[in-house]
Amino acid sequence: MKFIFDSDSWQEIYGSIRKNKVRTGITIIGVLWGIFLLVVLLGAARGMENGFKKLFGDFATNSVFVWTQSTDTPFKGFQEGRRFRLKEADIEVLKREFEGEIKLLAPRNQTNNLITHDFKSGNFQVCGDYPVLDQIQKKKLIYGRFINENDMLTSAKVTVISEDMYIQLFDKGVYPIGAYIKINSINYKVVGVYERSNNIDLDGDAAYIPFSTFKRVYNTGNNIDWMVITAEEGINIEQMEKDVILTLKNLHNVHPEDKRAFGSFNLGTQISKLTGFLTGMQFLTWFVGIATLIAGVFAIGNILLITVKERTKEIGIRRAIGATPRSIRQQIILESVFLTTIAGMLGIIFGSAILFIIDTAFGQGPDAALVNPTVNIPIIIIAFATLVVLGTLIGLIPAHMATIVKPIEALREE
Repeated sequence: MKFIFDSDSWQEIYGSIRKNKVRTGITIIGVLWGIFLLVVLLGAARGMENGFKKLFGDFATNSVFVWTQSTDTPFKGFQEGRRFRLKEADIEVLKREFEGEIKLLAPRNQTNNLITHDFKSGNFQVCGDYPVLDQIQKKKLIYGRFINENDMLTSAKVTVISEDMYIQLFDKGVYPIGAYIKINSINYKVVGVYERSNNIDLDGDAAYIPFSTFKRVYNTGNNIDWMVITAEEGINIEQMEKDVILTLKNLHNVHPEDKRAFGSFNLGTQISKLTGFLTGMQFLTWFVGIATLIAGVFAIGNILLITVKERTKEIGIRRAIGATPRSIRQQIILESVFLTTIAGMLGIIFGSAILFIIDTAFGQGPDAALVNPTVNIPIIIIAFATLVVLGTLIGLIPAHMATIVKPIEALREE
């Protein structure tokens, strides 16, 4: 290893680089560009992935939403265009039929109403929900709590409102918990205030009341507007969607081939598409980055071959005065490793600087497109180590060419 610290070796490398400044610069840029692209593209892909994760937040992503529409096929004496409603009894059937597959199931009812407090008012959505909704779409509470089982059992007139509703209905600085607001002229006690999410949000600004309370106040009977179903880990959510809808068709006397009777939205499927896109993006990133790295390393090999050719006479003189093939080989390899190391370090520095600029420009605020676009340190280390290894291996070619030059033939070169 002492040849690494030999000043003569470094003087020769410096002389070679100074003699071929343009060619060396172009070669370094080729390798630099490869690792620069790898760092920037990997960072951008990570930023997109973080952005998607932020968008979904704490939402249970393996979920499907189901509601009723109108039939498009006559069946069992019922005419086309029949409208019907989901029922509470459907919930129990689904829980029984899909035991071990359904993790969470939340029936929901919704309406719009005038909500007032003192002399302030506004039209907002009112949702009748089960406490399980907070597990499907976690609410970040600023004050108080979410609806609980006791509220459901007693059909309590309590509500959880959004932060924007609190700002609109209450004077600044007023503590809302325990205060009463009027929904459709009926008093409800505020038990919680949640922060409006910038992620996927089912309802926006809404007042949540117990499902049982909604049922009594709005006289909905056993009807349900729609439901959210979350599958257990490892369950095929697409197949579950088909099976659930088929079961509901049987319960409501709907033709099995009816395409319009039930509407649904499979969040799990959409997540899978996004995940597939991100996976493809990462594969393309690695492919482009590694291909560019390899191209840059080959460029270093080419320039060293040219350098060896130009320095044939010099190498012959060194051989004639006693230089060993090993020392010449080591010097050529050292030059290759030096160039790849410098290019790699510059590529990482420039790539990191670009990611910082991207984060500053596009990664801040609630609507950020790329969130924290970074690359893991181990990946950087592996990429850099790979670059140096490739630089060493590619340096073996011109090093071998230099050692097979016979001194007498080298001295005859013009």
